[in-house]
Amino acid sequence: MKDIVIPSQKVKREVYILLGCFIFAFLLNIACIIIYKTRWIEIFTQIGYVIVIAVVLYLFVAFIRFLVYLIRKSLRKNSSSGV
Repeated sequence: MKDIVIPSQKVKREVYILLGCFIFAFLLNIACIIIYKTRWIEIFTQIGYVIVIAVVLYLFVAFIRFLVYLIRKSLRKNSSSGV
């Protein structure tokens, strides 16, 4: 059976995207604390929701990236076969 090798550059890119989603969700949590004037302890108590939102955002971004990949692939296929 063949081993699957994932280059470190791709792993780093995915980690950065996930980290960006987490930071966005964390900032969204802070914004909601400010808007609704709740206690600042919710930064720590709502971390589970922040993680869930970050994962959902990551999956959404992954879906959009997959759609862009499919569109690019189909455009390349059409442009190379039409020559």
